[in-house]
Amino acid sequence: MNNRLYGNLIFELSQEGRCGYSLPKNRFGNYEVPASMRRAEDAQLPECDEMTVVRHYTNLSANNFGVDNGFYPLGSCTMKYNPKINEEMAALPQFQNLHPLQPTETVKGAEAVCALLCRSLCELTGLHAFTLKPFAGAHGELTGLMVIKKYHESRGDVQRTKVIVPDSAHGTNPASAAVCGMEIIEVKSTADGLVDLVDLERLVELEKENIAAMMMTNPNTLGLFEKQIPEIEKLIHKAGGLMYYDGANLNPMLGACRPGDMGFDVMHINLHKTFSTPHGGGGPGAGPVGVREGLEQFFPEVSPYHGNFAVELRALAYILTLGRENIKMVGPLATLNANYIKECLKDVYELPIDTICKHEFVFDGLKDKSTGVTTMDIAKRLLDYGYHAPTIYFPLLFHESLMIEPTENESKETIDGFIAVMRQIAEEAKADPELVKTAPHHTPIGRVDDVLAAKHPVVTYRQMRNEE
Repeated sequence: MNNRLYGNLIFELSQEGRCGYSLPKNRFGNYEVPASMRRAEDAQLPECDEMTVVRHYTNLSANNFGVDNGFYPLGSCTMKYNPKINEEMAALPQFQNLHPLQPTETVKGAEAVCALLCRSLCELTGLHAFTLKPFAGAHGELTGLMVIKKYHESRGDVQRTKVIVPDSAHGTNPASAAVCGMEIIEVKSTADGLVDLVDLERLVELEKENIAAMMMTNPNTLGLFEKQIPEIEKLIHKAGGLMYYDGANLNPMLGACRPGDMGFDVMHINLHKTFSTPHGGGGPGAGPVGVREGLEQFFPEVSPYHGNFAVELRALAYILTLGRENIKMVGPLATLNANYIKECLKDVYELPIDTICKHEFVFDGLKDKSTGVTTMDIAKRLLDYGYHAPTIYFPLLFHESLMIEPTENESKETIDGFIAVMRQIAEEAKADPELVKTAPHHTPIGRVDDVLAAKHPVVTYRQMRNEE
């Protein structure tokens, strides 16, 4: 492939006088722009013919990896396939052309979508009511914590400002609590990766008058089901606190159990993960919040709108397509796929907690540490084989964390291919460690300086001027 079209910036392909587009005839007349709003000199825009522009951006798009391109086992993020019927529903002009400020009587269909989605989420989670207003998972966390805060204030328990968070929690949990003006108390995990009930009992005894809530992700960040939820729920409720369910890992729970039935009072759902929306690159998202009966009166106005409506449309299309019977297969299949990969690779990759997992699991790098090959090296080498790397160096409980989540959508053939490549990389690490340490070798750009890129990102193009 011509690297001039493939690897260069559009500015570098510019040739003076080239034109790839003609503006239509002016139908609006001429209006003088105030001098204070005009540029001192012309904008430095690239000048390219249409074919060069089309080829340039088409080739760039081929570098963007997504679920439609290949296997995307990104742990914790649940990058599951987004069925195309979801996109068709979200693209219907009757929905797509709505304006958020239209009169209510003109958007009855959209309101019916929101109402049906809320009822569906209530049934799937065992909770009483949902609000769709939060725009993302972390926004949902904040909203849920605001509900909890208002609940305690309504009872005169203004001193309840402390939130218990496991040390394995997503970083957004303590961050959301802090933004809500609450104080974080960290509870330890046991050697088997679950909440340490003894440590929790100690913390509750110390802070029982001040506890607002306990936030739990289940399955937790290690992909393990928290077996002592009944004991934890009783402990927190007895102390006067509420139970918050982080729904980031809800995917393996579909068809298995419901947070409301386990005693949780508040939860958020990442619709863009569990209910399939493409969400790479930081968006879009949706974080509906559900509550048990009696808490819906405390929903705050975090947005004047029903969140990201197109994401909600996709989620409802996904739920209705699967139906009551088939949605029960999501959790079991996600769990099956994760355990299959784990068992096939644990002889060459270090498995710090050797037990049945749910939707994801965590390796601690290669079993053979003598090669010097790190988790980063493995992730980079996977790119050469056409796979997106799993989540790396998270959770922080292990030094060389490699977090793998296959989701329920993947076929056995795809999973077997990934397993074969992971085993191949383990063999390469023994036979030729430098090959892995210097990867990737077959991508448009080799290994970059991640620290330099983070500290000094180059996000603009400065055109060199001819001083003559």
